[in-house]
Amino acid sequence: MITAKMVQELREKTGAGMMDCKKALDAANGDMTLAIENLRKSGAAKAEKKSGRSTNQGKVWTIIDGKDAAIVEVLCETDFAANTEKFAQLVGLLAKGALKVAKTGDIAAELNEQEKNTLHDYIGTISENIQLRRAIKLHSDGSSVFAGYHHMGGRVSVLLEVEGESDPAFLNDICMHIAAFNPTYATSADVPAEVIAKEKEIALAADPKLQGKPEAMLDKILSGKINRFFSDVCLVNQPWVKDDKTTLAKLKPGLKVKRFIRWAVGEEI
Repeated sequence: MITAKMVQELREKTGAGMMDCKKALDAANGDMTLAIENLRKSGAAKAEKKSGRSTNQGKVWTIIDGKDAAIVEVLCETDFAANTEKFAQLVGLLAKGALKVAKTGDIAAELNEQEKNTLHDYIGTISENIQLRRAIKLHSDGSSVFAGYHHMGGRVSVLLEVEGESDPAFLNDICMHIAAFNPTYATSADVPAEVIAKEKEIALAADPKLQGKPEAMLDKILSGKINRFFSDVCLVNQPWVKDDKTTLAKLKPGLKVKRFIRWAVGEEI
């Protein structure tokens, strides 16, 4: 049986597209060596010699076109290559390509397949192993707007979707805040009940003095601790990036953050 792990391993070894890897493994009945040989013969593994090299540099980039937006992460071997005009050109092409993918959500496999020739060409030109690591495409129903932000030339990038606010400068500030403070959730309503329960459990275990407190008093204490937790992990409750005496919730009570994506180059996923 051909597994996703086998396909990913072959992709990492050859730099070929996901679909090419799957087909090669199917044809080789799961024999990795034969699959690599078949890919080499077909010309789909032009970058095979470079594919074993580590890729932990690169860029994360966003693109917005009306109701569609995308974010991609493209990795290479060295910071020098990541800062070249040629690599920036490739990242831009892949971002534009992401908007052409028919589906939304995680489109990494589809984009890798769609742009495999482009990737191979740039691998040959830049002479480094290059990987399209992640790609997500979003679509708005028209009631929301997108904003993007690139920090340190794309070392960290943010894609944001909101309702009720369209001022580009303020949306840029929200994106900058997300890049700086890395919130986990948009609002407290987005925090899963099991996460809140676990935080309460940790709070009780961390403070033995809470044991035996009257239930009403304990609820009040735990509520305060959970609110402090929300101020750490929720975007609208965090101290605002430009004024830590206020929050996004207080600044823009009518603003609804539908979703956001914050990616950093090479981070664990």
